[in-house]
Amino acid sequence: MRAGLRALLFGAIAALGFTVPVVSAERAIIVLDGSGSMWAQIEGKARITIARETLASVLATLPDDLELGLMTYGHREKGSCQDIEMLVEPATGNGAAIAAAADGINPKGMTPLSDAVRLAAEDLQYTEQKATVILITDGLETCKVDPCALAADLENKGIDFTTHVLGFGLSDEEGQQIKCLAENTGGQYLSAKDGASLVKALTETVAAVTQAEPAPEPEPAPAPVAMDYTVAPTASLTEGGAELINDNADLVWSFYTVGADGAAGEWIRTEYNSGAKIDMEPGDYIMRAEWGAARIDQPVTVVAGKVIEPYFVLNAGMVKVRPRASEGAAVDDGASVNLVHPGGDNTEYGESTFRVPAGEQTLTVQIGQGKAVETFTLAAGETIEKDVVVGVGLAVVNASYVEGMVVDDADLTVSIVKAEKALDGSREQVSYSYGPASEHELSPGDYVALISMDAATTEVPFTIASGKRVDIDAVLNAGVVALTMPGAYGFKLYDAKKDIQGNRAEQGYGFGGDYQTTMSAGDYVAVVEYDDGSTIETPFTVTAGQRLELTLDKK
Repeated sequence: MRAGLRALLFGAIAALGFTVPVVSAERAIIVLDGSGSMWAQIEGKARITIARETLASVLATLPDDLELGLMTYGHREKGSCQDIEMLVEPATGNGAAIAAAADGINPKGMTPLSDAVRLAAEDLQYTEQKATVILITDGLETCKVDPCALAADLENKGIDFTTHVLGFGLSDEEGQQIKCLAENTGGQYLSAKDGASLVKALTETVAAVTQAEPAPEPEPAPAPVAMDYTVAPTASLTEGGAELINDNADLVWSFYTVGADGAAGEWIRTEYNSGAKIDMEPGDYIMRAEWGAARIDQPVTVVAGKVIEPYFVLNAGMVKVRPRASEGAAVDDGASVNLVHPGGDNTEYGESTFRVPAGEQTLTVQIGQGKAVETFTLAAGETIEKDVVVGVGLAVVNASYVEGMVVDDADLTVSIVKAEKALDGSREQVSYSYGPASEHELSPGDYVALISMDAATTEVPFTIASGKRVDIDAVLNAGVVALTMPGAYGFKLYDAKKDIQGNRAEQGYGFGGDYQTTMSAGDYVAVVEYDDGSTIETPFTVTAGQRLELTLDKK
């Protein structure tokens, strides 16, 4: 690593008040959360966007000798615990490639963070050499793997293995559940609540990986020394209310210069949690207290040799939401929960807790195509808990060629439309999917499932009731046609029967000599065209539940 860059990097980290562990590994993989919750917003910006910008910023000047890779999970499909992918293999000079790969992540699925850390460790050959994994996650494990047990196993088997965990937007309670991934491997758990704190946290962990000097021999622990500090802040939700402490705290303290207008100027440093004891140089500052989406600024003056105890009244409360698809149903972990509050809005998924400014709140809970909206007032210091029943039912759609012969093909297309038609005869589409056993959470009402497999189509009307499941098995009455057409330029398939105008309905077309499709049972004609403009016409019959293989030769 270049000496100048190392000095600059560690100087900046020291100024931020971080302690960098001394390790010697220079091979690492960043595991970036690509689950659906990464679309949740912080101050109007999606978490995945903040994470992409952070990676681009921090990795722009990677040291030449750092081998760094990127892995993600939950970005390709919903509901899969195996959706883990190495996007960039570890190598030197990978900063731009990692930033570009992060830009292409489209969050949508589960959070198999434990298996992702394990796979990253194995890729780094952690049982044979030093290795480090940096996990950036905004959620907890959702795939029934114990992260604490995994960390202990990796530590026992590894030569010198370390996991650093950056908890992005996690509460203190949530952080405690995955903190062991770092602690059990000698790494750090850092909490990041916004883009600025994520930049600092990632900078620190990258710096830890690039600290290439060998770790010194352990020395006897020195006798405890009292920490010197000059600022001991406290906060409450209401004037004269109880002080925020412990699990209910989740506080963030930031210091800024005093701007020309008396407001916050340039950021200086950030500390976390209740009971913080902060050592600041004497001077005038704007100090900010944040509790979730609630925040307040006030000027403070730090005096040498004295401890000041600034007190912040946040004028805020807490909203806890448990979304349910129907009465008596379990909490729906995939539900989108949005709360619009004074000053902004926040979106969480599943059971959600919001720390927000007091005042009028608008809550929107969406499960599938169902939505529940309500407005209420939150008083300062108040905690409101809501069980929100969206009232949706579930339609599960499959298709068969004939009774008993299931279509098990990813090209099976399902469109759910409302049964009621508009004046022009069209119907509103409410859901769309591919493949068998597709699930659609819908509000109560009448619908039609439009199912197609290639040229074979059918439609099935159905009714949804809240909390009920409807299983739809559409019979296509279709077979499969495989055509071999040596030397063909292109072809078209038509119904054999002509309409009153003498025209035949087209059922498919293509180019080249091989074609396979699914078609409704019936009589058809294949018209094959050759490079010289000549054509041949061949009739054929499709039988439901059977495969027809034809070779069409030019005579």
